[in-house]
Amino acid sequence: MKGNEAIAEAALRAGCECFFGYPITPQTELLQYMAKKLLKSGGVFIQAESEVGAINMAYGASSCGKRVMTSSSGPGISLKQEGISYLAGAELPCVIVNIMRGGPGLGNINAAQSDYLQATKGGGHGDYKVIVLAPSSVQEAVELTMKAFELADKYRNPVMILGDGMLGQMMEVVEFDDNYQPQKVEKPWAVTGDRNREKRVTNSLYIVPEELEKHNFKLREKYKKIKENEVMVEEYLADDARVIFVSFGMCARIVKSAVNRLRQAGEKVGLVRPITLWPFPENELKRYASKEEVEFFIDIEMNLGQMLEDVKLSVEGKKTVHFYGRTGGMVPTIQEIMDFYYSLKK
Repeated sequence: MKGNEAIAEAALRAGCECFFGYPITPQTELLQYMAKKLLKSGGVFIQAESEVGAINMAYGASSCGKRVMTSSSGPGISLKQEGISYLAGAELPCVIVNIMRGGPGLGNINAAQSDYLQATKGGGHGDYKVIVLAPSSVQEAVELTMKAFELADKYRNPVMILGDGMLGQMMEVVEFDDNYQPQKVEKPWAVTGDRNREKRVTNSLYIVPEELEKHNFKLREKYKKIKENEVMVEEYLADDARVIFVSFGMCARIVKSAVNRLRQAGEKVGLVRPITLWPFPENELKRYASKEEVEFFIDIEMNLGQMLEDVKLSVEGKKTVHFYGRTGGMVPTIQEIMDFYYSLKK
């Protein structure tokens, strides 16, 4: 399946009941697939008048207790940021798919990792966090999409699938578990229109400063639990490595191939791949930074170093972190990565 369509199929199997979106390359096939399939399963599909409309429709449907998804690419996600902040503030579960393109501005429709900071640091306003999952294959995109719905309901929080144009457009063999049954989650907070019970309100507006601060402290405790329990990371040939590559998403697949070739050449290198970009696997990187045999780290990204700050903060200055990146829709090659490694070893 094509990556975009596989994500859509995974969402349907995860019990997605409502999808609201707006076309934008390179994710439009996801929207098209949902348009074909969601109505047949009894769900609701709406192509909104804009990205702003789509995210606010998602807010409304989530308020009613529905499993909701929306999708877009960089410029469209930018337009959704206010709504994402509202979702986080009102503690509403929602799955948001961002198939990244080159930027800034309209940029181009080629693969890039240009939205890392937007996704992990909060592109909207306020002290809020979105769980961010970064698949590196179509199969993993399927698995993480299904997990995203579970995490969104578990923590009453938006969850973002952060892929790129390559992941969305490429075709790979995928397997679905036909025995999978989506978890049924009770939502006593949902607004269902029942007059025969206590009034329910979903809201992110707190006029009194003391009340808003209390709400922020409550959210902070939730985010702390997410950091303690939901970090996902792949550690590849890293146990005896003297140099640790760090990369995420599709770019990490290219780095993994470079690691394999360098290993064949006798170089002790490994890869640490964050799967959750937030919460970031800082403890895992910190552990490698504390090893005497580790000489330095190399961060490889399809941007100009948006994850670099998180890597450096995790390493805590114990080791040097070098960076190599391509941007604007350019993709690093295996040979480029190997050449950069050898230039550092001289």
